[in-house]
Amino acid sequence: MRIARTYLSLILIALVSGFAASAKAQDQPPSSTQTILILPFDNASNTASLEWISEAFPEILGQRLAIPTTYVISRDDRHYAFDRMGIPKNLHASRATLYRIAEQMDADYVILGDYSYDGKTFTAHAQLLDMKQLHLTKPFTASGPLIDLVQIQSSLAWQILKTIRPQLPMTHEEFMQDVKPIRLDAFENYIRALLATTQAEKIQRLKDAIQENPKYTAAILELGKTYFDDRQYQPAASWLTQVPLSDKAAGEANFLAGRAYYYLGQFNKARAAFKVTEARLPLTEVYNNLGVVASRLGDRSALDYFQKTIDADPHDPDYHFNMAIALYKKGDTAGAVRNLRDTLAHSPNDTEARQFLDSLTGASTSGASGPAASGTPATQASIRVPLPRLKQNYDETSYQQLALEVQNAMEKSLANVDPKTRSKIYTEQGMNLLDKGLTADADREFHEAVVQDPTNATAHAGIASVAESRGDAVMARSEANSSIQLEPNVEAYLVLARLDLKENNLDSASRQVEHALALQPSNAAALSLKREVDAQRTQPSEPSPRN
Repeated sequence: MRIARTYLSLILIALVSGFAASAKAQDQPPSSTQTILILPFDNASNTASLEWISEAFPEILGQRLAIPTTYVISRDDRHYAFDRMGIPKNLHASRATLYRIAEQMDADYVILGDYSYDGKTFTAHAQLLDMKQLHLTKPFTASGPLIDLVQIQSSLAWQILKTIRPQLPMTHEEFMQDVKPIRLDAFENYIRALLATTQAEKIQRLKDAIQENPKYTAAILELGKTYFDDRQYQPAASWLTQVPLSDKAAGEANFLAGRAYYYLGQFNKARAAFKVTEARLPLTEVYNNLGVVASRLGDRSALDYFQKTIDADPHDPDYHFNMAIALYKKGDTAGAVRNLRDTLAHSPNDTEARQFLDSLTGASTSGASGPAASGTPATQASIRVPLPRLKQNYDETSYQQLALEVQNAMEKSLANVDPKTRSKIYTEQGMNLLDKGLTADADREFHEAVVQDPTNATAHAGIASVAESRGDAVMARSEANSSIQLEPNVEAYLVLARLDLKENNLDSASRQVEHALALQPSNAAALSLKREVDAQRTQPSEPSPRN
């Protein structure tokens, strides 16, 4: 996560120093980012067969409340915190214990509740515990047939979200339209898989869930992770790469897939998977692993990746170790020795680094004209070059937490700025992040811009661009059209043109490009896309096969 902290800290400085200067006096405060802890709900139905639904509430509510300006504490983090505090995972905690848990986890809100079922109607209640105001809201209620469990939970999420973010420009109907249909039997198998005590049961439950609902992304990801944890790397990679690029879990899925392919010795596939993650999050672990794969492939880009990791975190011994290997292979033994000494300075008990350093310095001291002294690669048979080290941890959670810290600093600096101006600033920041390839961060800024000003056409175009980059053609087209309806603009037209071109709809693609050029005749991207469309028009069609 360290490159994220380094990079985002620079953004933080820019936000605090730059945005305060542009503030204009207004009374309306900005929205603030909130951290939410969701606890399993109590089963008030006295029906043991429905006990699994207790854990289903954190799952669905967490998904539905995870908008760009909220951070929902994950199930794994919740369990980790409970273990550290010596609290049973399934404890039905008292009010005093809830306060202690929330304080330890630095939560702004805690969501708790219960559910019941009378054989016909499933009813759920939720309450929001405000940790700052020390206030517990009156219960929110949603009910309906048990088969509509996900819709009932989503309705609760809407009520909670509107309490936390009352300015959210979305109706209940619009919110519910985004609910992805999940068959109840598939959902039950998925939740029971999370609660399973053996790998075999977990794998079977997840396979059943996917068979019942083939596009169940959460189950697909969990199955891939389960195979990976069991060191079954081939099926792990197969499942992990089925997570759609448009899904927010694609970064984690491809990071694990990259590791799985690496362990299988399929380095080109590993690189492709890591590149997907790189485009989403600037994590040093991803850069390191891309460098490791490049090193195994004999690609000179390994040095550039390892330099990025050291620039971002000069205290990590593995980054210096990997740089030492890359420099030695390049012929810079002196540089390799220097980085191995840095490795040992941060990790004195690193036996592998010590042995490698001893072999290089031994060659160096064997004679003033020795290969190590001259800076050329050592050729002694005794020197064994170790393999570079792959990073195992994928810490998107910490990255997102820091991103929210930046978001909070941004909002604080804009406390007295009117909504339209705030929207414009968020949009500009989103464009800067998008130019740097940080699509997840850019998406957050664009969405916040739309929250502040739903009529911001540029922000909608930005969301369309991010969706296009993730392969979500439906959202990209919808947002681009919304942007154009608000105000015709080049970027939205180009998004539509690229989507049309990809679908081989050349007439429509040409029209969209012409619209863009009518606004900006010298726009380089539009001119380039026009040439691409024209080139496809002139390509001869393939002859029909003869009978």
